[in-house]
Amino acid sequence: MLVLRRTPLLTTIFWICVLPSVAAAESSYVYCDNGLRCVMAPCPSNSALDLATGKIIKGVSIDIDGLRQEDKALDLSDKLYAGTVVVAGSIENRTQTLNGKQYTLPWLVATGIERASRENERGHCSSH
Repeated sequence: MLVLRRTPLLTTIFWICVLPSVAAAESSYVYCDNGLRCVMAPCPSNSALDLATGKIIKGVSIDIDGLRQEDKALDLSDKLYAGTVVVAGSIENRTQTLNGKQYTLPWLVATGIERASRENERGHCSSH
């Protein structure tokens, strides 16, 4: 019988194997302007509510390149700003350089528009 002890190396290998699949899981989000402003980038002026978990991801940007053309034509910028649509997608961390410094920031990678959001789903939005 083989017995494996929990070691830092095994724990690290486990998380390396598990985390990419967790991060890539698709969910439904209400993305919107949260009313916060800042003087220097990165600015946490947008947030996304994960409808599956109830977690609010602060300081998230959105990537709409994967949306169908019909979804992009829905006056999407105003709807996203106000949080009036539910977006299908996943959160991924991307590294970018702002003001000469590297930051790893969350991005909502949108894959579709699901429906209009409900009033209670827009509670984290500044226009609420």
